[in-house]
Amino acid sequence: MISTNQFRNGSAIRVDGKRFTILFFQHVKPGKGGAFVRTRLRNIDSGAVVEKTFRAGEKLEGVSTQSRPMTYLYRDGDLLHFMDADTYDQVAVPAEVVGDSSGYVVEGGTVSVLSADGEVVSVEPPAHVDLEVTQTDPGLKGDTAQGGSKPATLETGVIVQVPLFVNPGDRVRVDTRSNEYLTRV
Repeated sequence: MISTNQFRNGSAIRVDGKRFTILFFQHVKPGKGGAFVRTRLRNIDSGAVVEKTFRAGEKLEGVSTQSRPMTYLYRDGDLLHFMDADTYDQVAVPAEVVGDSSGYVVEGGTVSVLSADGEVVSVEPPAHVDLEVTQTDPGLKGDTAQGGSKPATLETGVIVQVPLFVNPGDRVRVDTRSNEYLTRV
């Protein structure tokens, strides 16, 4: 059990049978009435963000969470297989849990896997990854006065806007949070 005065950003709690992580909390002590805690919570399972208020000192059930780095091995249908580099334990994660970030998961690459109550709930790729351009249109000289961009398909199937000088076979660094081209490597 966790009391409201033990709240920390990133802590996980169970409210009404659902698992949440605390994004923000604020203790409020009004001049009249009892103190309370205002929170912003993210549902671990659905990703929805809600705001909830608790009485000061209220006890809630804690959720055991663990985030650990794992190496992506391979994809088998709708399952992505990851391995813990320390224990060599392998975990199969459904593609819907990985979601849109699966386009930034590269074989042999390291990702952060979050588990809640022993169940994998999310996979976070690193902040940026280096991927090879597999298909893009040729950039034509004189297309724009200021540098232009064109769509490029990367080795994982992700489509990113890149400068006109990038060609198929080049390796580019992409920001996984904003889906933007950073540099050619």
